[in-house]
Amino acid sequence: MKNLFFSTLALAAATLTFAPVANAAEVFPTSSLQQRRLEFLDTQTKAVDDIQATRLAFLNNQTKAVDDVQATRLEFLNNQTKAVSNIQETRLEHLNTQTKAVDDVQATRLAFLDNQTKAVSNIQATRLEHLNSQTKAVDDIQATRLEFLNNQTKAVDDVQATRLEFLNNQTKAVSNIQATRLEHLNNQTKAVENIQSARLEFLNNQTKAVDDVQAARLASLDARTK
Repeated sequence: MKNLFFSTLALAAATLTFAPVANAAEVFPTSSLQQRRLEFLDTQTKAVDDIQATRLAFLNNQTKAVDDVQATRLEFLNNQTKAVSNIQETRLEHLNTQTKAVDDVQATRLAFLDNQTKAVSNIQATRLEHLNSQTKAVDDIQATRLEFLNNQTKAVDDVQATRLEFLNNQTKAVSNIQATRLEHLNNQTKAVENIQSARLEFLNNQTKAVDDVQAARLASLDARTK
């Protein structure tokens, strides 16, 4: 990239140099043209020297970068060596911790077995107590069942008495319904008779009204005839 940059600078310098020389060839004599060419060659020589110096500086920088990379790699290897040593120490410590954990597990298991033995003894005592409680509960259940049967017998007697009373009430209700129906029929009969008499009276009134109308018409005709 730097070589391309410097080549571009050299080409630009050459272009800028040749342009005034080409214009001056028409004005200045041959000696001035040669002087211009010499100056141009000096300029190119200086440019080449600058490019070489730049390349040398670039190579020096690359050499320094390589040295830095090597130093970094060496430091990384040293850190890895230290890390391996730390891992070995950690593994030894982990193994020691596991050994202690195994001892603790064994002690815990023994304590657990002791607790289970005690628990079995407590369970047996609890079972005996539970059986005693169940026996008492059976006695209480039998007494409760007898009391329940007595209550059911009393309830059956009460139900039968209630049913007899209900049937008596139904019989009285039927008698009252029959009497009410007879009274209702009598009332309907009286109502029919009243309706018939009212209709006859209405028809008589209509007949009298027709007679009155006919008599009025006859009187009106007689009056007209006279």
